Amino acid sequence: MERIAPGETARLLVSCDDRPGIVAAVSRFLYEQGANIAHSDQYSTDPHGGRFFLRMVFHLPGLEPDSLERGFAGVAERFGMSWRITYPERPKRVAIMVSRYAHCLLDLLWRWRSGELPIEVGLVISNHPDLAAEVERFGVPFEHVPVTPGTKPQAEERQLELLRGRFDVVVLARYMQILSGGFLERLGAPVINIHHSFLPAFAGSAPYQRAKERGVKLIGATAHYVIEDLDAGPIIEQDVIRVSHRDDVESLERLGADIERTVLARAVKWHCEDRVIVNGGTTVVF
Repeated sequence: MERIAPGETARLLVSCDDRPGIVAAVSRFLYEQGANIAHSDQYSTDPHGGRFFLRMVFHLPGLEPDSLERGFAGVAERFGMSWRITYPERPKRVAIMVSRYAHCLLDLLWRWRSGELPIEVGLVISNHPDLAAEVERFGVPFEHVPVTPGTKPQAEERQLELLRGRFDVVVLARYMQILSGGFLERLGAPVINIHHSFLPAFAGSAPYQRAKERGVKLIGATAHYVIEDLDAGPIIEQDVIRVSHRDDVESLERLGADIERTVLARAVKWHCEDRVIVNGGTTVVF
């Protein structure tokens, strides 16, 4: 567990081509600023011409974000870094999209309210009105935006009005609609999705019924970033649970819901703690 000093803590994430001197340069810069490095993780795909990734958490009394970031830009330019500095006292602003399945949505809202997730949930959007009362009990605004094949473009425009520029990340908590490439491009924020891990074997409706018919022995869930190619985005987290012939369809669905909740919560937490760096079609998770 990272100890956070409000107003004095920052996180630095870096990715660049691997070469000697990166850690030394970053550490020297922070030392010269008067910072104390509290946590550091690094990974290289290959020390000879690979890609280098770094996550540091540091304490800096009197931290001034603008000055810090201007100063680090010189280090970053020298090494050709992609980088960002974030501040834990500014929780990520999160919007959730959901259809009718409530388990992932309510789990995220409960974890947020209990302080388990370092986020601020500002909005829930659904293509059905069913969960409005549940969401409002948490004091979160609920917007019903119906979606039909004929009204999908208009629905996405309305969703963009509600989301764009207001949130750091959008979470699909079993939102059973496909987001268009245009929507994702214009949104300007990452999107995290959750689904069962039978894909691509049991795509479509009633996957647990077909899994039962095939006698599967493992069920699981996958959380990933959303890209235009359906369910093909970089994976953040996965998990599985063993099942047997004794489990009926209802039991499989219940176990599947449990693991979906857990996997999605981990993915959201890790993303919002700045532990995830996307590397092409995959991720580095510190």
